Amino acid sequence: QVQLVESGGGLVQAGGSLRLSCAASGFIFSINAMGWYRQAPGKQRELVATITTGGSTNYADSVQGRFTISRDNAKNTVYLQMNSLKPEDTAVYYCNVPGRAAVAGRADYWGQGTQVTVSS
Repeated sequence: QVQLVESGGGLVQAGGSLRLSCAASGFIFSINAMGWYRQAPGKQRELVATITTGGSTNYADSVQGRFTISRDNAKNTVYLQMNSLKPEDTAVYYCNVPGRAAVAGRADYWGQGTQVTVSS
């Protein structure tokens, strides 16, 4: 059974940094791309960043240059380093396999997420 456990969120002032972690289990982590997603209050969940099995990365325009996604296949963990945080980055952050994330209506495909709150 796939399990995704996000951690590392918290309350930070604008301009600050946080590092999120996502521990994955129940599937072969090293052969799957991974992504970070976020959902702000009253908004739909959106893609933040992805990383392929080979380490290639892509970012949403809103976080380009501020966030860095990385992975450690030995630890089955994907990370999101967030710098220069802005109040609009406030959201619950989730990780997932992009193929699972694309399936609508499956709340069971997601972990509990980690709350990031950026104060102005």
